[in-house]
Amino acid sequence: MTKTTTTTTELPEEVKSWIGQVRYEEPTEFEVERGYIFTSCASVQNGNPLYWDEAVADELTDGITAPPTMLSAWFRPHYWAPGRTKEAQPLQVHFDLKETLGLPEAVMTDNEIVFGVPVRPGDRLRTHQILRSVSDLKTTKLGTGRFWVIEVQYLNQNEELVGTESYTGFGYGRNA
Repeated sequence: MTKTTTTTTELPEEVKSWIGQVRYEEPTEFEVERGYIFTSCASVQNGNPLYWDEAVADELTDGITAPPTMLSAWFRPHYWAPGRTKEAQPLQVHFDLKETLGLPEAVMTDNEIVFGVPVRPGDRLRTHQILRSVSDLKTTKLGTGRFWVIEVQYLNQNEELVGTESYTGFGYGRNA
């Protein structure tokens, strides 16, 4: 376990205003497709018939579904896309916090996923991020910084929740 000490430095008002607010509502760049499902499953040798065999999937889940572990894959932006003027980044709130708080380094210390309705080929998903909390300054073995919790909610075209991810990050500056 990492020993932490806390100091009191006020959180900037700008960051305080982000807490609990929906930010970065975005649709996927492409619809859910079986080719991505096959490629993902093949990369880890996942032969589950729910993802490969339509008859089995129809019987057990009313059709083909995507592996739940692919949830965030549908939102990983391509490095380049026509008309894009800057590089897209996933989990933008994390990068906003690093910049605004002047914390150049960061690690994710925890990730939890809760799954909702299945993701299926043809779905058009959208997401948004919510900053849930930012800690006071803390000093750990890595350096001095703040912990933050960001929730990412994923919905399908029917406004059904397909999943929620919660990330805990630690942004810090290295101690001299």
